[in-house]
Amino acid sequence: MYKSIRRSAYHLAEEGTPWTEDFHALPFPEHWHAGLLELHNHGRDEEKRQPTLPTRRLDGVLQTLAPDVIVRPRPRIPVEPGPQAAEDFWMYVPASAPDPLPGRSMQQLLDAWLRTLGPKDSAQDPRFRSLLLASSTELKQNLPEWQPVSGVELLTTPTTRGGTAAPEPRQFQLATDALARRILTLDPFPFEGGELRFRALPRGPRDQGAELMSQPLCRTVKRKEWWFSVLLNISLHTTPFDPRPRLHLHWGVRRWATHPRTTTKRLNLPYREATTVYLRPTIPWLPGAPATARYALARLRRDRAADTFVWSENDTAGILRGLSLAGNFPDPEQLLTEPVSWIGEGRGVRAAVVHSTRMGKHEIGTGFMPNQRAQLTEWAEQALPETLARVPDITRGRGKGIGAPENRRPKPRTDEAKKTELLRETRARRVALAAQARIASHRPEQASPPVVEARLLWQSPEVRTEAVAQFAKSLGLDGDGGASAAHVTDRDFDEATPGTPVVLEWRTAEVTLRLRCLPLADGLGDRLVPDPAVKGKGATLAAAVAERRRALRAWLRADGADPSRPELALVEVAHRSTFRPASADPKFAIRLGCADAGLLTQFVVTPSIDRQIDNAESLDHRTCSSWLDGLRQLGVRVLPQHTLGDDLPDSLQYAAVWMVKRRKDGPTRLPKHLPVAVLVTPLPAGEGLAAVRGWDDTAGEWVPYPQFLLGLVKQAELDPEAFTEPGTPDDDARPDASRVTGKQWRSNLAQQRRETAAFLQRVLHSLRGQPTALITHAQNSRLHWPWLQDGQTERDLIKTGHAPAGRLDDELRLVRVRGCGGREGAQWWGLADPGKPHGQPAGFWAQDPQQQYRASARERVFYSTTERPGTHAISPALDRLATRVNAAGNLTSQAGTSAWNPTLVEIAVLGCHEDNDLAAPVPEKPDDPEALALAMHQLRQAPDYAAALSLPLPLHLAGLAQAYVLPTLADGDRTSNEESDTPAGNQSMEDPDLADAAGLSTTPDDEAETAHD
Repeated sequence: MYKSIRRSAYHLAEEGTPWTEDFHALPFPEHWHAGLLELHNHGRDEEKRQPTLPTRRLDGVLQTLAPDVIVRPRPRIPVEPGPQAAEDFWMYVPASAPDPLPGRSMQQLLDAWLRTLGPKDSAQDPRFRSLLLASSTELKQNLPEWQPVSGVELLTTPTTRGGTAAPEPRQFQLATDALARRILTLDPFPFEGGELRFRALPRGPRDQGAELMSQPLCRTVKRKEWWFSVLLNISLHTTPFDPRPRLHLHWGVRRWATHPRTTTKRLNLPYREATTVYLRPTIPWLPGAPATARYALARLRRDRAADTFVWSENDTAGILRGLSLAGNFPDPEQLLTEPVSWIGEGRGVRAAVVHSTRMGKHEIGTGFMPNQRAQLTEWAEQALPETLARVPDITRGRGKGIGAPENRRPKPRTDEAKKTELLRETRARRVALAAQARIASHRPEQASPPVVEARLLWQSPEVRTEAVAQFAKSLGLDGDGGASAAHVTDRDFDEATPGTPVVLEWRTAEVTLRLRCLPLADGLGDRLVPDPAVKGKGATLAAAVAERRRALRAWLRADGADPSRPELALVEVAHRSTFRPASADPKFAIRLGCADAGLLTQFVVTPSIDRQIDNAESLDHRTCSSWLDGLRQLGVRVLPQHTLGDDLPDSLQYAAVWMVKRRKDGPTRLPKHLPVAVLVTPLPAGEGLAAVRGWDDTAGEWVPYPQFLLGLVKQAELDPEAFTEPGTPDDDARPDASRVTGKQWRSNLAQQRRETAAFLQRVLHSLRGQPTALITHAQNSRLHWPWLQDGQTERDLIKTGHAPAGRLDDELRLVRVRGCGGREGAQWWGLADPGKPHGQPAGFWAQDPQQQYRASARERVFYSTTERPGTHAISPALDRLATRVNAAGNLTSQAGTSAWNPTLVEIAVLGCHEDNDLAAPVPEKPDDPEALALAMHQLRQAPDYAAALSLPLPLHLAGLAQAYVLPTLADGDRTSNEESDTPAGNQSMEDPDLADAAGLSTTPDDEAETAHD
């Protein structure tokens, strides 16, 4: 059994010397601003004039052409000049590097940039050409000069009031770039059959890190050649109450598109999104400039007028094509039809198109398993400066084995034991369903079994048959619901109409269950058809959704659906790929219409042989999963029972807060954001049953979870004015596109934070008088609740708005979880005995007191890992790189197998009541932060889920609420891992989009960067 975990994270050695580097720096030439701004605004109407120069493209090209340049965001001019403002610069270059843009190189680059400042077709305007010439002359006479900056400290930082490291903004780029440069000096990484040689990738001013990428590698999988590269990302992060920042190394795989479609004879690029292409020259981009080994980044967009793909003029390519390599720049059509001729080694500019899952299947697997990840990391560690050290290994904390809850889901081995366990599970669901029904009807003392109805809205006989069978199986019901006794035929099912459905009924000692079966007729499950009389994309979609919503609501109300009595409906729909364009997909309209009628919804996809949909999961499995997820929406939950006894307060309940944020690519246009809260309270009846409620902010009270979900639907109104068709990039191809300014964004964010603060104050007030652990999520909530940020939080205090931080209420505890989103969680592996592969142990982890340099960090930050699901039985020793000769004498490799690694979830107990130095009363029995953290770990292991959750159960439930506000993938309508680079992992099947929103999905160390911008 693995006893400790090692992480690829590094900080300054305790009592070690600072890590410093010397640079040459270039200040931003503010004296350019006035003259160039006139050029930029030439031809614009008064209301469209821009207040600042667009330097993003120039910054990107600078990093491409100058291999050692680090470009910082343009410094803001403070109201009162201070040392911080004078300290930062526009560009940095290592002092040992040659001048990156000598002689005419800088002038050539600036001239190319100036030509992009004007509006479209401005080159034909004599007035613009005159301004362009004057601006170019002015730049030649006022070029900025490099100045030395010595002894820049890369990891030494001040600390916040809470004792957390507070890096300077420039350190996020300078420290990561310095380590990346050191790694580039290492000998290539050797593996059986070859070696990896890395190059630097361009990183913009806001990318906050460094990336290295290996040469493209080719592997034969299923008799075809597939290409990929190894990616190393280096980033800087902080940890609550730790005074030293950390550098993280993250290894991933980037896959290249090399197989054109058989029908079109070119790569299958999405029409509505820009596709990323990496370029590498074999000669300098500019005459006289140093040769660069750094990749350049460009994008291909669809030219709708010519129905072809062209280089985007609004990024690096728009400038690079005007320089000396214009004749060698790849022709888009040739690149898309003959991609292999541009990849790998060769003359001229080399180019590789990033593969996207929307292009189809790629046979190279993603990510690295722990053993090879450890080997790559050990190689990179050779480049660490002496002053850096790996963070201490973490060891098993309190709790036996994996730290399972008391009512952990058992793993029966014999058929008899499996049968007994199935009976226990189904009975527990009926008991929980009955308890929830009594709570919803406000009759908790009702002695007779309550009646619970559900609906099946089907379209194909095979789904109907399987759905009825799985409904009975999921609840342990005998018989066919009376269908045989009543001589119900297929014709009866087909001719059922609202008000006269086929009703199947089962009676048990706990609850009476009825299933109303109706064919989804009258086109209610068909694609959304736009009304030609409605003009505008947004208005068209809003009208189509509203019409389907009204029709479905009326149809269900005719069958007796009552909004005051929430019920469940399982709806059969076609696979999303059958709806073109994506806005024709009716699922979200169906969800809204059902919710208006008082029905919670789960979806099951119609089987399709032609599209070979979800072959990895059979219809019975998908249907059963959909019913189980639907029962959970009704509030049928079994709460993991902690094993901590008196170390936690009696009757401890769990509240969770989640920020639902609008999606720019979906039809739901929230005016800003929507905070939601869920409360899970253990029921005195035992057996792990819990009452699940949500906060109704309008009524100011906690309501049953089904009622809470349905109440959120009114937040899902469509805003035609704000609509962006799914997949359409926000930024136009020209720099004069209208967009939200920084001032507007900051003003909107300030208003959202005020509303969040008011929401939190109302929720917290409602929790007084009952011991409560408030669970929050770092990546999801800290933007709107800044107190959760590492740089602001202080131990055992809380701040919701502008008022000063105060102590926690006597009954409140504050816990924050953080996953791998933004690479904030370090990659890890379980340390194995010598000679054995490193693994993926599950358990609850804490700092070893003998290795911990500071007690405060040890006491409050813990870690959680969970077991691998049975669907991810991959050897930890998987070798993605090696090519070996098998017994038949053929080359073979494991490159086609996707890796899978559980997330190392950080659990930070930000606030509790322990014996500390604060002048606040301490309970008779002080809190144990480790006990609270272990409870969060156990909450990830819910007994009614087949696999562990990515989040503690209450936070998981709060995140699921966004399905009733935002359009998400239909439940059960998820592609297999063959089509997706982000498998569900240990997240529930009912929340395919939740992990991405939370940043907590157990990804296979995916492409490490989205393939499309």
